[in-house]
Amino acid sequence: MILEHNTFNLYGKLVFERAVIKAPFTKPNPMPDQACFLFVKKGSITSYAENENLQINSNEGILMKCGTYLAKMLNEGPEGTYEAVAVHFYPEVLEEIFDSGLPDFLKPPKDGQSTPPFAKLDEDDLFARFFDALIYYFGNPHLVNEELITLKLKEILLLLNNTTASAKLHQILSNLFAPQVYNFKSIVESHLFDNLSLDELAFMCGLSLSSFKRNFTAIYHDSPAKYIKDQRLKRAANLLRKSNLTISEIAYKCAYADLGHFSKSFKSKYQLSPKDYRESV
Repeated sequence: MILEHNTFNLYGKLVFERAVIKAPFTKPNPMPDQACFLFVKKGSITSYAENENLQINSNEGILMKCGTYLAKMLNEGPEGTYEAVAVHFYPEVLEEIFDSGLPDFLKPPKDGQSTPPFAKLDEDDLFARFFDALIYYFGNPHLVNEELITLKLKEILLLLNNTTASAKLHQILSNLFAPQVYNFKSIVESHLFDNLSLDELAFMCGLSLSSFKRNFTAIYHDSPAKYIKDQRLKRAANLLRKSNLTISEIAYKCAYADLGHFSKSFKSKYQLSPKDYRESV
């Protein structure tokens, strides 16, 4: 549930946004024509792209190029809230604010090299101060005008370009609006061991649930629920044989949030509890 929501627009586009959310909270986040930098003030977020995922904690940030994302937010502290500030980048807005032409760091490389969907920014005082100032402006919107929003948008882009924290950040800055294309199978297999529902997997593939199930069955010759469950239990059995991870850790790595459910499912497939299976091999 969204508890607070503040926004600043520029040229008719949402540019700066702050949200305080009662977590846990899941939000589909399609970005076909924009990129985004998200800074987490409280709590944590796991951002799922088509082929990977990334967890961001408080006072960290994530730069995402255009694409399809799913956000899962977790709370911080007894009040159970998540707070973040987002900066949205649109090609037409950037072209407008840089009226003499886009700076080189925002221009795609000539080799057309592919880039990851997102990159993490670790805790950084410069970025923390930038977003503290933005939060102050959200509380005092009468101080904000188009010129200030333009200056702040340029400032965050320059901060991202000048940071030496991550080479990936610079790669993404030059490819903000060049989405990667992933096929159905690569998306599914990238998320087999993530705790995503079938509805969420369908969203990541850009399909309705019914279309997703039809495509899945045609490719894997099995239902999504049965195939995914089988792959997760096979991985669990392999980890029980070959790793020193605890059974709880193995359950988590195989997308089981509930240890009792994991043990029951495992025993149903292998006729042994996870503990007995490990001792038998």
